[in-house]
Amino acid sequence: MTFSRQTSAGYLVNDLARRFAAALQTRIKPMGLSTGVFPVMVQLWERTELTQAELVRRIGVEQATMANTLSRMHRDGLIERRQSPDDGRVQVIHLTEKGKALRDPAIEAALSVNRSALSGLTPEERDQFLGLLAKVVETFGQHDDGPPPTDP
Repeated sequence: MTFSRQTSAGYLVNDLARRFAAALQTRIKPMGLSTGVFPVMVQLWERTELTQAELVRRIGVEQATMANTLSRMHRDGLIERRQSPDDGRVQVIHLTEKGKALRDPAIEAALSVNRSALSGLTPEERDQFLGLLAKVVETFGQHDDGPPPTDP
């Protein structure tokens, strides 16, 4: 089988993700956010506190990448670190009031990007597309190195 970017799921998903990220970056940059911190913000908007290790696991980035991201977020006044009441060796990450206040405008920006990107689909196609994407993500989650191999 020959490679074709028009039929490569990986290529198409990567291209789509790059386009989503660029469109989102345009909308959230004026808020002082970037696509690098957005996933952390989303996690902290959903849960009021998480450890760095929990964020690494939930977002799927390297520990060093998360440490750098959190340092920038702290510098920018988006998060604060507090010692865990359960384990003094662990720091818990919390959003500051500034970080909390960005929730609604940042989420609206992301929803706007989604609406725009999916505007060429019917409601049924949109539901099917999102369902299939979720299924592929779930399949990857079941295997350490991606989906199981298939017979040619």
